[in-house]
Amino acid sequence: MLLAIDAGNTNVVFALVQDREIRARWRIATDPRRTADEYAVWLSQLLQLEGYDRSDVTGVIIATVVPRALHNLQVLASKYFKTDAVIAGQGSAQWGFALDVDEPGNLGADRALNVIAGHALHEGDLLLIDFGTATTFDVVDYQGAYKGGIIAPGINLSLDALVTAAAKLPRIAISAPQGTSVVGRNTVDQMHIGIYWGYVAMIEGLVARLKAEVGRPSKVIATGGLAVLFERHTDVFDAIEPDLTIQGLAMLWQRSTQSGTHPGT
Repeated sequence: MLLAIDAGNTNVVFALVQDREIRARWRIATDPRRTADEYAVWLSQLLQLEGYDRSDVTGVIIATVVPRALHNLQVLASKYFKTDAVIAGQGSAQWGFALDVDEPGNLGADRALNVIAGHALHEGDLLLIDFGTATTFDVVDYQGAYKGGIIAPGINLSLDALVTAAAKLPRIAISAPQGTSVVGRNTVDQMHIGIYWGYVAMIEGLVARLKAEVGRPSKVIATGGLAVLFERHTDVFDAIEPDLTIQGLAMLWQRSTQSGTHPGT
């Protein structure tokens, strides 16, 4: 069974994958100072709660956009799962698609994995939207080449900036509004409208501009924990793939296994 680890800016996601099916997943706040021993204690208990044991894990693959977190995750794999982790984007786990951009080495691992999984699961030109710490828009052509994209502040980041900079504004939870009115009658309603409908307008506007620039029909795929938050109030998404990054990790692992060069084979 594969342990796929996606270390993002906000959370580290651990997923057990078997035959590309996600059997269990857990997340913990990203902290580069967290040691392998701390991860192991936390993860061992969660594995047991799901009916698994550390010995069930036969391979580990790691993707990270937080370089300082990588070492302790590698130690976790070697010390507690008795295997050398495969690192996404390195060695036998190279991305395997064309990067038609000015700075190909700067593409985040999570976005690269979304490209791999998105192209494998959907035909044609794609616009991939990932709702994470940042909201990213990635353009993938029908051959699977990465053509570039957009990085925008994530909705939580936008709300945090608003509350931090304006002393009298309260901290609110991000949720879909009950109605469709954009005329707020009180401070909290006005904040909800500004954050939520403002974000919907940004998504729809940027997707329209991207489609016009691509010039061919493009399928819009959304991923990330907050993707479902917007599904009810916009028809811009053609599909929602909540686990696109983890699916990309599983596909990359399978490809590296077939190459016969990584330590797990």
